[in-house]
Amino acid sequence: MAHALYRLGRLAHRRWSAFIVGWLVLLVAIGGAAATIAQPMTDSFTIPGIPSEKAMELQQELFPDASDPLDTPMGNVVVVAPEGQQLSDPANAKAVDNLLAELREVPQTGDPEQFVNPVAADQGVTQQYLSMAQENGTPKDVAKANAAAVSPLSQDGRAGLIQWTFEGDSITDVEPATKDAVHAAVEDARDAGLDAAATGSGMQGMPDIGVTSELIGIAVALLVLVLTFGSLVAAGLPILTALVGVGTGALGVTAATAFFDLSTTTPILATMLGLAVGIDYALFILSRYRTELRGTSDREHAMGLAVGRAGSAVVFAGLTVIIALVALSVVNIPFLTAMGLAAAGTVLVAVLVALTLLPAILGALGGRVFAGQIRKNRIVDEGAHTENGGTRWARAIGARPVVAVLVTVLALGALAIPAKDLNLALPTDSTAAQGTPQREAGDLIAEHFGEGQEARMSVVVDAREVQDPRAAGAAFGEVTKQLGALDGVANAQIVGTNKAGDGGQVLVTPATSASDPATEELLHEVRDLTSELEEETGTTIGVTGLNAIQTDVSEKLQDALVPYLAVVVGLAFMLLMLVFRSVLVPLTATLGFVLSTVATLGATVLVFQEGLFGLVDGAPLISFLPILMIGIVFGLAMDYQVFLVTRMREAYVHGENAREAVVDGFRHGARVVTAAAAIMISVFAAFVLQPDNLIKSMGFALATAVLLDAFVVRMVLIPALMYLLGDHAWAMPKWLDRLLPNVDVEGEALTRDTAAGAPAETVSA
Repeated sequence: MAHALYRLGRLAHRRWSAFIVGWLVLLVAIGGAAATIAQPMTDSFTIPGIPSEKAMELQQELFPDASDPLDTPMGNVVVVAPEGQQLSDPANAKAVDNLLAELREVPQTGDPEQFVNPVAADQGVTQQYLSMAQENGTPKDVAKANAAAVSPLSQDGRAGLIQWTFEGDSITDVEPATKDAVHAAVEDARDAGLDAAATGSGMQGMPDIGVTSELIGIAVALLVLVLTFGSLVAAGLPILTALVGVGTGALGVTAATAFFDLSTTTPILATMLGLAVGIDYALFILSRYRTELRGTSDREHAMGLAVGRAGSAVVFAGLTVIIALVALSVVNIPFLTAMGLAAAGTVLVAVLVALTLLPAILGALGGRVFAGQIRKNRIVDEGAHTENGGTRWARAIGARPVVAVLVTVLALGALAIPAKDLNLALPTDSTAAQGTPQREAGDLIAEHFGEGQEARMSVVVDAREVQDPRAAGAAFGEVTKQLGALDGVANAQIVGTNKAGDGGQVLVTPATSASDPATEELLHEVRDLTSELEEETGTTIGVTGLNAIQTDVSEKLQDALVPYLAVVVGLAFMLLMLVFRSVLVPLTATLGFVLSTVATLGATVLVFQEGLFGLVDGAPLISFLPILMIGIVFGLAMDYQVFLVTRMREAYVHGENAREAVVDGFRHGARVVTAAAAIMISVFAAFVLQPDNLIKSMGFALATAVLLDAFVVRMVLIPALMYLLGDHAWAMPKWLDRLLPNVDVEGEALTRDTAAGAPAETVSA
């Protein structure tokens, strides 16, 4: 591999114009495809085969007109009269009527008859329920309670709900201008004295990551690169190539929507990760190029050596990240698979850019690569006796390796303790960021209509196997009665039967909110009870609804964590054995990763679930955060392991003893790994400034994970363990050594050829 990469680096450096034009053509082609064939993305978090999905399919069989709670574009405006007043008061009624008139004029809001004053709607609902009660003998108090549970007017008459369905088959069909018009109408209602907010599936949109976070991350990365290279030109190169890689990857994801249904969250991970690794990979190769120039005046040869040596580490580091991301597909969760594959594709592009475009740009710049110096670039002999900050740190760890191991393990273990209280859920209005319309609407609805209003469950009763229509009706009634008797149920009532009379829908309203763990427990109690009721009544019963679907998705994600981790660790362990020709080095690498991961989960629980520091209001963590974090951080952790420990192995195979090999690894690798980690942390941490809690929590978790893994595990724990293991760290059973191919990540063959005096142009396989 080293020779092949050597030739690739030289070729790209020599034929720089062809490589640069090739990348520009590719970027334009993908951009053109993205602009012409791309389709809208979706906000669906569904997983085929989960109980709520099966229940929804059953519901659509019995009630063909039933809407899909995940994809039907719904609008919802809550209006509240000033304290001490009611919506029926003349001034408030006029304000509501004006709001309804404005909403009817908004494009895509469909049939104007959907928009009914909540006060008038409440009167109609109450009258309807009382009339039904007279016909079927239901007690009036029960009828009134059922009417109040579904009425768009709060019991005190102060708050009302205006609900409608947008035109279009999917929530992505709702145009941004339509949403803006709804918010404008709501703002007018506020000006008229009402408290109002808009929400609903049709009012949601893709989290806007904007450019602010990327610019902050890039600015910090530029500062780190300037300090690393002391040159403005060299500092700008990794950023330039990373932007090309991210642009190519992001446009590719957009173009892929023509062939695949992709979630709106898909580009987020690709952008965050692609920018970070793109800068890092270019940094590693550029740093090695500078080192090689100290031994030769032939820039083309130096470029070949840099790509042949550091490029090998980049390839294997990229492979670990790609393996971790592609392995997301094994958990069989469509939107997560799409996120992983999109990010993996962007990482692959970042590797190719670092191996080809960067050498080409360096070839075009020639001797101006390190121009624009802000400090003198001191060329020093980085030989075996050179002392720098990395060697001093390594010797300090080596003086007390047992203490370093104990302190690191105890500190990370203590930070991991809160992870035992991990609570996962998908986003709801009640967990949206403070100040957003969704959060305002969710708070108003919970305050005036009860916390369970947005956590309702739809219980579908299939009585097609029951021959007697009267028995089917009795079954519907028995299911409703027993569900209503459960603790935690505020109301349970039959809200519809199909024309054939063999299908019924029971609406269950919990007393607790969608994000409350008690609601999840209630869902399991309802399912346990319906299993018993199926035997008693001879029916088939399913539980669905938005909250039930989200709960099932969260549980599916949580159940997938262990098998996913096993797949990722197993594949990467084998890959690292190839790289290091060792069993213990990959083992320490993966154990260190586990420590940093659980510590990161503990820190994220403290800040985002428990609300420590007041960064956000405490709420459950987004369901797919842990599994995404594991995939991303494992890849990045192995990046640092590869870049740092390959320099140790390079020294060891060239004759250094085990202790001095650790020091030599830090001599050559500590500075560049520190710079790479600082860049990665800055890119991820910048996303904490985003208003969206989903992006905020992802940025925090990833930045914390890199911080702990790079500066605690890789810089403290790993060297301490390497000192304690000594020569045993590099041991491998002979039978296994014979089975594994020699990939020569350290470029040992290049070193032999160069030492033997082979001219640059003849170094080959």
